[in-house]
Amino acid sequence: MAAFNYRALDASGREVGGVLEADTSRMARSLLREQQLFPLEVTAIGRLTTGRLRLGSRGMPAGLLSLITRQWSMLLDAGLTIEQALTALIEQSEHPGSRQILAGVRAEVLAGHSLHAALAQYDAAFPPIYRAVVDAGEKSGELPRLLARLADYLEAWQVTRQKIFQALLYPLLVSIVAFLVVIGLVTYVVPQIVSVFKQSKQVLPLLTRGLILVSDILRGHGWWLLTLAVAAPLLARRTLKRDEALQLRWHRTLLRVPLLGRHLRTLDSARLASTLAIMVGSGVPLLTALETGKAVIANRVLREAVDKAIGQVREGSPLSKALAADKLFPPLLVHLIASGEASGTLGKMLERAAAQQQAELDRRTAVALGLFEPLLILVMGGIVLTIVLAILMPIIEINLLLR
Repeated sequence: MAAFNYRALDASGREVGGVLEADTSRMARSLLREQQLFPLEVTAIGRLTTGRLRLGSRGMPAGLLSLITRQWSMLLDAGLTIEQALTALIEQSEHPGSRQILAGVRAEVLAGHSLHAALAQYDAAFPPIYRAVVDAGEKSGELPRLLARLADYLEAWQVTRQKIFQALLYPLLVSIVAFLVVIGLVTYVVPQIVSVFKQSKQVLPLLTRGLILVSDILRGHGWWLLTLAVAAPLLARRTLKRDEALQLRWHRTLLRVPLLGRHLRTLDSARLASTLAIMVGSGVPLLTALETGKAVIANRVLREAVDKAIGQVREGSPLSKALAADKLFPPLLVHLIASGEASGTLGKMLERAAAQQQAELDRRTAVALGLFEPLLILVMGGIVLTIVLAILMPIIEINLLLR
């Protein structure tokens, strides 16, 4: 039985849509007519549309994925089969994209594929850690429990992202307003005031002449500068993606920047520790867990360090020794892993390491945001002060000459 997306008209002429299961598209249309719906479009979901979904979608939102995972765990824990749970999730979801993806997954399962293989058809929606944990749950028979742990993991990272976004929202709004105010001063107010000084044929101070030059540039080439400011980061990002050597040098440079480097190192260490904790605790082999953990690391230098560690672990080296080789990861993380390997409680120690790294990340984020706001005020205040001084200095000189 396959899944079909449909658009139809009800008895009142209102257009409705949804997901329907049937053996063929003709049977799907017949089922719609039995429900007193006039079918407008019926399209199959499954292998035929998988590639298009993968290319055309960036996946489900993180909050929606964690919610679906939590609901899925509860349904399976209540005794429903995978097919029944997927049907309930499809009916429950109000997000069209998620309904389509879940219907496609259900069609793959009904076709005889494992759940892990079905999720792999939609890798844009289900990240590697998600598929690896599901695979471990299918093999161990503890899929509901592991899905619950996976939901905890996804919710924790969603909370972290929300905290950072909420903390950055106010400084971002202040920056935008301050930037617009400065641009208004420089392009509209300053030219009108400075024109008075130009008519007096007075030799203007260097600061005032500099302000006039900036004003002329912004008024004459402002749109070109704005286009360049938007295009330059996009071009730089594309260049970094294509040139791996340049990307490696850039990421190594970022790690050397004071404060920022340690923050980025802590962020990726928290990601790695959290991924290893949930996967090792779920019974996933350590090498598979490390491969998945490598995929969630953003910094290429740290990713290559994990890749080297995977090779050493494959040759029989302890994980703690492998991670400590390049001295890139926090010592406390390495020591906790070493303690877990020595006592045979690696999963438990990885959970402690993940909690510790997350707490360190939260602390550093709070400190960074706490310093950012006053620094932003000082910078904007300095810019406004410079503009005011550039305007006042000629006025003061005129007053001195009149005396």
